[in-house]
Amino acid sequence: MAASRSLGRVPSINTARFLTTNSRASIAGAGAGARPAAFTVHHRPASASGGALHLPRTHRTASAGHRRVLATAAAADGQPQGASGSGKKVKPKKEPSVYGHTVLLPKTDFEMRANSVAKEPMIQQYWADNKVYETIAERDAEMFTLHDGPPYANGDLHIGHALNKILKDFINRYEMLKGKKVRFVPGWDCHGLPIELKVLQSMEADKRLELTPIKLRKKARAFALKAVEAQREQFKRYGIWADWEDPYLTLLPEYEGAQMEVFGQMFLNGHIYRGKKPVHWSPSSMTALAEAELEYPPGHVSQSVYVAFPLDPEAPLPAAFPAEHASAVQNASLAIWTTTPWTMPANAAVAVNDKLRYSFAKVTGVAANKAGVEAEGGAPPTSAAAAANDPASMVGRTLIIGEDLVGAVGALWGLELHTLCTVTGAELEGLIYTHPMYGPERKSPVVVGGDYITTESGTGLVHTAPGHGQEDYITGLKFGLPLLSPVDDAGDFTAEAGPGLAGKNVLGDGNVACIEGLRACGALILQEAYPHKYPYDWRTKEPTIFRATEQWFASVEGFRDEALAELEKIKFIPASGSKRMTPMVAGRNDWCISRQRAWGVPIPCFYDKETKVVLMDEATITHVTEIVRSKGTDAWWEMELVDLLPDQYKHRADSLIKGTDTMDVWFDSGSSWAGVVKARGLAYPANLYLEGSDQHRGWFQSSLLTGVAATGKAPYKTILTHGFVLDEKGYKMSKSLGNVVDPRLIIEGGKNQKTDPAFGADTLRLWVASTDYTSDVLIGMNILKQTSDNYRKLRGTLRFLMGNIGDFDPAANAVPYEELPAFDRYALYRTAAMVKEMEVAYETYAYSTAVSTLQSFTTFLSNVYLDVSKDRLYIESPSSAERRACQTVVAGVVERLLSCIAPVTPHMAEEAWMALPYAKEAGSVFLSGWAPAPSQWTTGIDESEIQFWTGVLAIRGEVNKSLEAARNDKLIGASLQAKAVVYAADADFAAQLESRKAELKQAFIVSEVVVVHTQEELMAVCVTTAGLEGEAAEGVCAGGVTVGVARAAGTKCVRCWGYTTDAGADDRHPELCARCTPIVIAADPELRAPAKGAEAAAVV
Repeated sequence: MAASRSLGRVPSINTARFLTTNSRASIAGAGAGARPAAFTVHHRPASASGGALHLPRTHRTASAGHRRVLATAAAADGQPQGASGSGKKVKPKKEPSVYGHTVLLPKTDFEMRANSVAKEPMIQQYWADNKVYETIAERDAEMFTLHDGPPYANGDLHIGHALNKILKDFINRYEMLKGKKVRFVPGWDCHGLPIELKVLQSMEADKRLELTPIKLRKKARAFALKAVEAQREQFKRYGIWADWEDPYLTLLPEYEGAQMEVFGQMFLNGHIYRGKKPVHWSPSSMTALAEAELEYPPGHVSQSVYVAFPLDPEAPLPAAFPAEHASAVQNASLAIWTTTPWTMPANAAVAVNDKLRYSFAKVTGVAANKAGVEAEGGAPPTSAAAAANDPASMVGRTLIIGEDLVGAVGALWGLELHTLCTVTGAELEGLIYTHPMYGPERKSPVVVGGDYITTESGTGLVHTAPGHGQEDYITGLKFGLPLLSPVDDAGDFTAEAGPGLAGKNVLGDGNVACIEGLRACGALILQEAYPHKYPYDWRTKEPTIFRATEQWFASVEGFRDEALAELEKIKFIPASGSKRMTPMVAGRNDWCISRQRAWGVPIPCFYDKETKVVLMDEATITHVTEIVRSKGTDAWWEMELVDLLPDQYKHRADSLIKGTDTMDVWFDSGSSWAGVVKARGLAYPANLYLEGSDQHRGWFQSSLLTGVAATGKAPYKTILTHGFVLDEKGYKMSKSLGNVVDPRLIIEGGKNQKTDPAFGADTLRLWVASTDYTSDVLIGMNILKQTSDNYRKLRGTLRFLMGNIGDFDPAANAVPYEELPAFDRYALYRTAAMVKEMEVAYETYAYSTAVSTLQSFTTFLSNVYLDVSKDRLYIESPSSAERRACQTVVAGVVERLLSCIAPVTPHMAEEAWMALPYAKEAGSVFLSGWAPAPSQWTTGIDESEIQFWTGVLAIRGEVNKSLEAARNDKLIGASLQAKAVVYAADADFAAQLESRKAELKQAFIVSEVVVVHTQEELMAVCVTTAGLEGEAAEGVCAGGVTVGVARAAGTKCVRCWGYTTDAGADDRHPELCARCTPIVIAADPELRAPAKGAEAAAVV
């Protein structure tokens, strides 16, 4: 078959790399109506492509390595063959074939080179000009809503942004193709501290002092809007479809009004309250923080201390304490351990576990060779610690320790301990001790804490400071303990902490001062460096503290059960997301929603100037909300207080002040279901929320909590999460490591295109689709190059397919399914299976599966169907039934392939759609809809026929092995020089093969197929053999199949290269076979073969 050699037996998708010939090369001589021997770009007027888009053409001459590219005669250069102008001997050039112009080579407007930097923006402009997205967003159909989680309006986009938005675009575009009404509203989170910090950092110190809240807010607004504009253009370049001209911004008045309504509804439902309790506090930002605003960087080391709290010798023993152990109480101390020595001034109790047993251990001496104790992990104590760690100072004292820890802490402290007695934690309750730093003036009780008290670390007794810890706070409420928190907004001790501590910072010199104070009063047992996880402010990267302050809270406890019930209805992808998020919600008590910043949505409350009593009710909230909806939240700072009050409260204006707290930015974004999904008439609850896996504790959770608290319902039906992007070695990206991958650089390339080539948006998108995004994904130059190769293979397959339907119009030339040859029907069956697999992959968001399915199918096309079909496409007459049947299949495959790739590589799909050579009803592949496979493609072929072709392709693989072996032994050249000999052990299968030898000849791309009855017959004639046996033969032929090849009989047809015994039937074309002769005569009646040389002209 000529076609199999004319374009070479190209592996995989490299069928695609059909190269335009050198301008001096042709397959026939001048004046013979010659066509290029390789793939050509056929230019058609714009009207033929169905649109006004004119894509730039690539004028690049490709390699002349194509096996059937025949150079022009050397004489055209005015030089004898075998010579060059330099006198060097060169390979003689072959004369062109006189039959070249009768071979139907592919032609298409769809170029091999993507030229993405130029074409993709033009395609995007075509979509905009023709309002393709808008048409889909406004169609009358079932609505699908993927609600966009807002990125922060700060800085340029990074590769994680690209992963996120591209995944969303895959989903939206697929739903569009399936006929849904899809409107994607992109959003930005515009309030909060990071923007404030950026504004402040851009100003001189003296200018900062002049800033009023409203001036700061206006600068912050301008900064946010500038960032939004920059990020929007970058997102659009990724090929993301969205309401780019009408996004949602959390700073817009209509959004802020909707957010305030959510707050109001939660308040009226009893879920919002103001109270004083410990919260995560950032001294560096001077504001409260939510859990989602914390990070836990590695390498944090605290100075931990073991402290002795002496029991009050004058206090009576509790009734439950065993009388027989009363003597042990004399000179006894409660031994506690803490990693925050700075919280000692706030101590209000020591907590024990009532179920544990505790020992009264007398210190009888210092362990041998234990002058000091090294810190855990081998790190030596600081100089201050070394001075403090004097074990001898504890000798003679009795320390109360968890019974199971006596041996361990004794060894750690370097002390010899002797147990005097043991009691239960319940029996310790009620003992009174004095604070070692404050003496008899500060007496506190031993109380029973919760299950958080264990003997896994520390001493089994817990220093309790309700003003500085959540569990401590709960214990304090239970026992009415004082809420001490002598720390100000900057993290400095207040006067309440005492004269030696006031003004010192709790994370610095104040912490050191507490340790020194404990040492000075003889209460310090041991100081050691302790590495552990510790919360840091995610914005300033500085440590935080737990601190009791007056804040506004959402009482999650009041609607936790409802939130958990709603979570059970949510579909999580991956399913592990449920196991991650559910415990977070189940363990959450209160959400601190107030922040001490100016750039945000104000909490609409008023305070009495004298009593500080809060004024906030339905009337005040409604009134302020309406003002905000029309004027924005700047009104809270700009308007007079009296104007912010509803009529019934205006008389109280002189006695009130406005609150200065703003809402947590997670409340901002968590209210987007109200400000966007419901406000803009989208499907509610939203079909899908898609963000990074860190949002289980962030946006997913804040959206759930506001939704349930305000409406009793979760705002989404499905949660889909993705991982983070790492470099190709698996390292986190950072500027210091120099491994940051910029999406813009991937798309547009760098200054040096050799080191930083421009891959285009579709390659970036294909990378996203190729990853298992449910966990962390890798990216780097090697990965991108591999992805780019896969893109080119896919593009090349499309180009080859489209090149072979350049003269085909389905409306006029399509062959009915019933009249298609069996192998064509099998190819359509395979296509239908591919389309179904793609549908399942898209429906389940399994994009890497979709990519694998595409690669597998295009490999089948390239290596099998197209390889087999080239003979029909190139050699048969233009309108022959055989060629039209193949074109019918190719056209059907192309249209399905375009809809399958459109969500992932929309620019390539649209470019190919425009280049289709026949009229199309829709002006865009996305308006044409998903192209399902007709049911006939699956039902029109029975199982036995499918099994037959599955077996034939397995045998074909063995034939190819045998051909390759013969080629390596120089026994044959092209496969058409061979005949294939087949032996099947199963007689019925052998008979089937015998009856279909013509089809086998095409499938194997040989000149003849012989089916023999014994292996001996095969071995007698074949030069090489191969076969299927054992498991490989299962489902193909019982007993196995053996194949072999031998030289084909007859002579070579110089047009199709097949070997036949019927050449020369017409004197005008003595070297053509009986099939090619009438085709040539019909194509060119005047053509005559030269007297000689036709055989020599062909390049094998």
